[in-house]
Amino acid sequence: MTTATQQAIGADRRSADRGEDSYAEAHGRAGNGSGGRGPLPDSERLARRLGWFSIGLGLAQITAPRSVARMIGVDDDDTSRNTLYAIGVREIASGVGILTRRHPVGPVWTRVGGDVMDLALLGRALRSDRAQRERVAVATAAVLGVTLLDVLTGKQLSRESEGTGDRRARGIEVRRAITVDRPREEVYRFWRNFENLARFMEHLESVRVLDERRSHWKARAPAGATVEWDAEIVEDRPDERIAWRALDKADVPNTGSVEFVPAPKGGTEVRVNLHYEVPGGRLAATVARLFGKEPAIQVVSDLRRFKQVMELGEVVYSDATVVEGRPHPARPPARRINVQTQRQGDAR
Repeated sequence: MTTATQQAIGADRRSADRGEDSYAEAHGRAGNGSGGRGPLPDSERLARRLGWFSIGLGLAQITAPRSVARMIGVDDDDTSRNTLYAIGVREIASGVGILTRRHPVGPVWTRVGGDVMDLALLGRALRSDRAQRERVAVATAAVLGVTLLDVLTGKQLSRESEGTGDRRARGIEVRRAITVDRPREEVYRFWRNFENLARFMEHLESVRVLDERRSHWKARAPAGATVEWDAEIVEDRPDERIAWRALDKADVPNTGSVEFVPAPKGGTEVRVNLHYEVPGGRLAATVARLFGKEPAIQVVSDLRRFKQVMELGEVVYSDATVVEGRPHPARPPARRINVQTQRQGDAR
């Protein structure tokens, strides 16, 4: 291993220690009896070091792909630079996923998957006549060492999750609320007819009610894909709360609830709570957030459209509105949602 590489790894380790100490101070986890959660377990401390290492490596690959290419012994061409840039984005997203979770099981295993991809690329480089094979071999050995460390950390975190019954370790929680200037009974009735949801939820294609408690959902996913699942109502308190869960074999396992609470200044506060598992785990959600498609962001925009539907009878577009990545030309919506007619229909 070169002296420059050793210095870089040493700097990453020192940064990891400083970042970990700052994290502990910010969250009161120094174990000093001041109300914090206590010191981090060894597996989580190691995971956080891996997170900082991942971010440092990713930044190097993005900002200096030529230097990295020469250091690991591959050609400094457009293909190598683009590949290193893509790997760098993945490393940063993986590091963010590890550092933003208390028990980062999913992000650590995502790192393992990335390590396997890196080893495959290095193996291809070893077979190339144009590569500096000695340097590629050293880089491969280094990645093998990091892969082993990632696997051991992932196994330890997984065992701890199983031991504590943490079944939600790889899930993502979203809590959002909005106040709607309409009576609580009316807001509940509109939402309780799940087929109405596709009218204001941008990525929801349709909801088909199967019976009193079950419904079939179909939604658009990134890259033109679709996901589908069946859901059932597990709690229904008229004018107060609706809770549901996805049934087995759902493309995206999820549970959720919506509460309807009288707002202090009139109207209804709608509180949405979602728990879901994104295909690809926290890494996929982090990358999606960079492009404005992360589900937490979707929920905020969907609730704003819901407010418009309930108060104005339609979703309001302007020239500044962006729909599916393109500016939306201001025009009357193709389908106006008449809440008054809906209310009369529900009454009948």
